[in-house]
Amino acid sequence: MNKNGSLYISLVALLVSISAVVIALNGGKETQTNSMSVEETLKNNPKLVVEAMQNYERIAREEALASAQKMLEDNIDAINNDPNTPVIGNPDGEIVLVEFFDFSCGYCHRLYPALKNIIAKNPNVKVLAKSLAFVSPVSGYAAKAALAAAEQGKYAEMYTALFEAEGPMTEESVDAAAAGIGLDMTKYKADLNSDKVNGIMASFNDLAGKIQVNGVPTMILNGKLLQTIDENEIQRRINEIK
Repeated sequence: MNKNGSLYISLVALLVSISAVVIALNGGKETQTNSMSVEETLKNNPKLVVEAMQNYERIAREEALASAQKMLEDNIDAINNDPNTPVIGNPDGEIVLVEFFDFSCGYCHRLYPALKNIIAKNPNVKVLAKSLAFVSPVSGYAAKAALAAAEQGKYAEMYTALFEAEGPMTEESVDAAAAGIGLDMTKYKADLNSDKVNGIMASFNDLAGKIQVNGVPTMILNGKLLQTIDENEIQRRINEIK
């Protein structure tokens, strides 16, 4: 069902809710002459509008969550099993936490320490890192640089270096991070602009579009959407799975 169809159903539900309450207040009889009009009832009972709107918002949230979950289920293989997605933590971990992020994203930087602790405390969790370029012009360069580092087996080190670097992110600072973790810089530069790296970036962007990732960070834990940057909440959800 598309968004317009869902909105139509939600609005109908709102009107039905209001009408049902009005009829109930009028003794269960829907007449034109012996009962208050909907307008009069709402004027005399303004709380009905609030309650009806709350009901409408609840239905809209439930529909949005159901739609989002359906998109995840339809694309779960690409989300969890893409061989080109870098892994942080235990590559054989049974609990899969997928992170869509941007190296230039402030909230992603706030999430980073929580994920670092989660990985340290949960050896059965593997984090799949899908980098996007949402925030700034250097985002794409940083994302490709990390994927280039992956070609030398050092994605996790580059991921850490970029998130822990101080000062504004520039192409020069990204290259400095690559040199700092000991990459072969000639190979790094070649891989950074390779068809493989560009193809992986395109696949991440395509998947993000299919499952409507409209902001970062977005996480998916064992196929379920997880929208938080709070370490305790992430751990709670992991404990539920355990």
